[in-house]
Amino acid sequence: MRMSPPIRWLCIVVLLFGLGVRGASAQTNVPSGSTGLLPFKVNFNMEGEPQQDVDVAVKILFALTLLTVAPSIILLMTCFTRIAVVLSFVRTALSLQGAPANQVIIGLSLFMTFFIMAPTWERINDDALKPYSAKQITSDVALDRASNHIRAFLLKQARTKDVELFVALAKMGPTTPDQLPLRVVVPAFIISELRTAFQMGFLLFVPFILIDLVVATVLMSMGMMMMPPMTISLPLKLLLFVLVDGWSLVVRSLIQSFVT
Repeated sequence: MRMSPPIRWLCIVVLLFGLGVRGASAQTNVPSGSTGLLPFKVNFNMEGEPQQDVDVAVKILFALTLLTVAPSIILLMTCFTRIAVVLSFVRTALSLQGAPANQVIIGLSLFMTFFIMAPTWERINDDALKPYSAKQITSDVALDRASNHIRAFLLKQARTKDVELFVALAKMGPTTPDQLPLRVVVPAFIISELRTAFQMGFLLFVPFILIDLVVATVLMSMGMMMMPPMTISLPLKLLLFVLVDGWSLVVRSLIQSFVT
């Protein structure tokens, strides 16, 4: 039976969260045959007997803390960062304060993220979620397969220079890309995404700065120094952006930057 998109995304989020808590499982007394995703178990003692797992409260607190930051971690491991930053630059370049609203920018960024990341999620669903749901593989194998697909996407977008930086900071020896841990790949990917987003933002600012310069020069030559240039340049910016179908150009450029 094919899972609906919301359920599939929820399962993928759980898998990605399992990647974050997996590192802590080595410090707990989990039986070797256990296949649970979380590195703790809850034992309810109703007869006043001494608890075997005395640090269960610490483990639960640790898991709840990870759940709190899990949305941010997952968003930083996708194309959401670049899209949100570039769309924010578009609004700033147009000299608009609240249009479009932050909710619109975040919502558009999320749906574009769903669209761009769909092939990766489908591979994770086919190689990890479906076999795990059919009890053909263990949770550890499912997490390994899911992390391989995530790592491949991150390395494809990350610059080699940034990856080498964090490999050096982690004091790791020569390592093949498929053996790099996510703690090295993820920060390298984030830095690369910010750099790419700022490059695209610079290209967005250039035509609108030229409009500001032309309007300011014309007003000064006409002796209208008391009139704010923004009063004239803002409608011209909006007109130019609409005439060139700016939103389609920006969205197409963002999607193609990930596809290529």
